Amino acid sequence: METTPYYFYDLDLLQETLEDIQLNTNGRNFHVHYAIKANNNHKILETIAKRGFGADCVSGWEIESAIDAGFAPSSIVFAGVGKTDAELEIALSYGIGMIHCESLEEIFVLNEMAESMNCRPKIALRLNPDVNALTHQKISTGLSENKFGLTVEEFGELVTRLDELNHVDIVGLHFHIGSQITQMSVFEELCVRIQEIVPQYEKTIGQLEYLNVGGGLGVNYDQPDEDLIADFKGYFDTFYNGLNGMNVPIHFELGRSVVAQCGSLHTKVLYVKRSAQKNFAILDAGMTELMRPALYAAIHKIEKLTATAGPHLEKDYDIVGPICESSDSFGENITLPELMRGDILTIRSCGAYAESMSLRYNGREAVGSNLRKKVATQLRTAIA
Repeated sequence: METTPYYFYDLDLLQETLEDIQLNTNGRNFHVHYAIKANNNHKILETIAKRGFGADCVSGWEIESAIDAGFAPSSIVFAGVGKTDAELEIALSYGIGMIHCESLEEIFVLNEMAESMNCRPKIALRLNPDVNALTHQKISTGLSENKFGLTVEEFGELVTRLDELNHVDIVGLHFHIGSQITQMSVFEELCVRIQEIVPQYEKTIGQLEYLNVGGGLGVNYDQPDEDLIADFKGYFDTFYNGLNGMNVPIHFELGRSVVAQCGSLHTKVLYVKRSAQKNFAILDAGMTELMRPALYAAIHKIEKLTATAGPHLEKDYDIVGPICESSDSFGENITLPELMRGDILTIRSCGAYAESMSLRYNGREAVGSNLRKKVATQLRTAIA
């Protein structure tokens, strides 16, 4: 039996998901970049790169990891509200496809660096469309009060100073309004705002050559088996219909919807603690392996993997980890077959924002991963 905790990945499901994305983008001028922040496991990256997808990066390390995994530099886009000089230098040195700029000062810093490095990068302006993503406030990025994107004031100043930017090419627009969006009406509203903004861009900046609408498509955390593959048809159809008539390449940055359902976190029950008020199941996995419940109050489906001996009894448990924080909890009053010390549980939909957000708080050891195909030999990799 594997040493717990560990991340388990179903590579067959990942391949089926990638096939579905390609099926629903074929014949359209759509280009999908995988958002590496969702999961940076090298085998996962290699699998996605081999299918011809691009990469969406938010750090210099992610750019280098993408290239190491086989993504073409020309397919890489670089976003982030706080890019360091060193990270921008990495992007320029590799000649990546697009840099998404989020502030006026960043654009001028990049212009100076490009001059010193004798290159001319293509950039897109990230604008904040003030669209409510109808998602958790901590993963909403498209409202006027959020930190992302150029402000209205900065865009106005940029227009007056275009002649100072002699070493960058401003070719397009970038939008991203949030994550875990499950209502297509939100994306419809984004399309309406884009249709309003593009004429203003073309009037003041120039001909639009590149449009990136971000990502954000949500998954079913409550009942993952009902929707193992996200509604990519509905998602891409929404943008195809909403942006009909725009004769430019449309780029997407999908992360969670690509990898979330192919991964789970396997963990062992260390102790069962009972009181008159409630039962606690204390696991060997904690917020250090899955941060989302502590950070966002996120809910993941939890299942028992080991067989239950004797009569099938169910009880309610608070499922908690070993970390010295009261927020180290995966859920309260979770109904499961009666648990005993040594039982193995699986926490579902952990392919996104679990391994990539893991940390060593409390002196925790690095956790491994288990990647399997139905017929292939098991592959185990240690994640440093």
